Amino acid sequence: MSAIVTAADVKKLREMTGAGMMDCKKALSEAGGDFDKAIEILRKKGQKVSAKRADREANEGVVIAEVSDDKTKGVIVKLSCETDFVAKGEEFVGFAKRAAELALAHFPASLDDLLKVDMDGLSLGDRVTELVGKINEKIELAAYEKMEAPMICPYIHMGNKAAVLVGLNKANDDFYDAGRDVAMQVAAMKPVALDKDGVDQATIEKEIEIGKEQARQEGKPEQILEKIAQGKLQKFFKDNTLLNQQFVKDNKQSVRDYLHTFDKDLTVTAFEHVTLG
Repeated sequence: MSAIVTAADVKKLREMTGAGMMDCKKALSEAGGDFDKAIEILRKKGQKVSAKRADREANEGVVIAEVSDDKTKGVIVKLSCETDFVAKGEEFVGFAKRAAELALAHFPASLDDLLKVDMDGLSLGDRVTELVGKINEKIELAAYEKMEAPMICPYIHMGNKAAVLVGLNKANDDFYDAGRDVAMQVAAMKPVALDKDGVDQATIEKEIEIGKEQARQEGKPEQILEKIAQGKLQKFFKDNTLLNQQFVKDNKQSVRDYLHTFDKDLTVTAFEHVTLG
């Protein structure tokens, strides 16, 4: 004999899970009134939805940056979905912010570890699955970055479409705005590395080959192609490494020189830049 599911039970399950009223009623009926089983049924519904939509593109969403009160730890979390409509929803954005807060509090080593962090009695990964079931759209925790530094400055760009963390080697309240300016520089100019030493060898070799081929196409003699390519490589470093880029707020100085106006030893230790797509 099936258990009688009351309106109060349905309301309680809805409050516990956020799932739709009819979904809650069906789950409770299927579970014989057992709330734990009903929650599991709702989770499985989410898992089925997730699997069914696994081949869908999830290029919308939000990117959230969080920094500890003492500004020595920072995280970025990207929660992806299929549509801009969902990405702008209060529940979706709130979930992403909660995930970022958990990431900062637990500071796990990897995205896989973050998905195992407890969120109100279930893993964060299971809570994402629940959200899939409720919203009926492909949703995934798509990126997680962490940073430690003497001072971390965050920047969230364009309505949660991108986030940046910049680590400075010195902590001083006077440096915070400078770090924020550099974080905005990262968002705008998308450097590939901190300095030329951070550019991987494959990229360097590719740029040299491009430089040689460009010079060859211009009819330059073969014996000077390497020299020309090396000159183009130095231009690549200037345009694409953060500390060497022209500072967007004053292109008469580099980012490195801008930081030195605050302190001759002030520099960036690392940066992280996460965007949608």
